[in-house]
Amino acid sequence: MAVFDTPEDFVAALPRSGAVAGLDLGTRTIGVAVSDLRRTLATPAETIKRRKFTLDAQALLALATKRGVAGLILGLPLNMDGSEGPRCQATRAFARNLSALTALPIGFWDERLSTVAAERALLEFDTSRARRAEVIDHVAAGFILQGFLDRMATMGR
Repeated sequence: MAVFDTPEDFVAALPRSGAVAGLDLGTRTIGVAVSDLRRTLATPAETIKRRKFTLDAQALLALATKRGVAGLILGLPLNMDGSEGPRCQATRAFARNLSALTALPIGFWDERLSTVAAERALLEFDTSRARRAEVIDHVAAGFILQGFLDRMATMGR
C-alpha cells in the first residue's frame, strides 16, 4: 500500500472496519498497541525485541493478521522544536520498507513525550522498576495510538 504523511490521508486509506495498531519504534524494541474495532480505545499489546528488519517485519505483520489490524500508525520521534532528525529518518525508512511487504496503510503520529507520559503513568500505578522496563515500550505505543485515535474522532466533525 502506501505511507501517508497526514492523519487525514491515512484515515481516508483505512478500510471501514478493523483495528489500528500503534508502534513505538525504538532501536532495540518495537512497542505495539492495538485499538478496539470501533477505533476509540488503544490497548498496549506487546513489545517485540528487534533483530533485523525482515524478522521485525514478519513479527509485526503476524501480529497484525492475528489482531485483525487494518492500518499501522508509527510514532514519529520529532525533535522538541518540531524538526526531524536522524531518528525520524530511520522511522520513515522503516515505514517505506514495511510498506513494500504489506497492503496495510501506514501513517505517522507525533510521539513527542509519549515515553515520558508512559513512565509517569506507570509510576502512578506504583509499577516496579523491572516491570516498567518490560512494558514501557508498548505502554508508550498505547499513548501514541490513543493520541491518534482521539484526533481521528474529531476529523468527522
